[in-house]
Amino acid sequence: MRTIMAILLWCILFVLCWPLALIMIFVLPIVWLLLLPFRILGFSLEIVFKLIGTIFMFPFRVLGGK
Repeated sequence: MRTIMAILLWCILFVLCWPLALIMIFVLPIVWLLLLPFRILGFSLEIVFKLIGTIFMFPFRVLGGK
């Protein structure tokens, strides 16, 4: 559904301002590639924090905490 909405919005932009829509086709993949390392870093940090939280909560779970 999100992809269909994006295509529909791009078509509307293409009708209203076609040069901007064509520039967007080339610029958005480059921006996505530039932001990819930050997404990977965020995903890695989220996993590390979950692991640390699990390690600290393990003794409480063993002792019968809910």
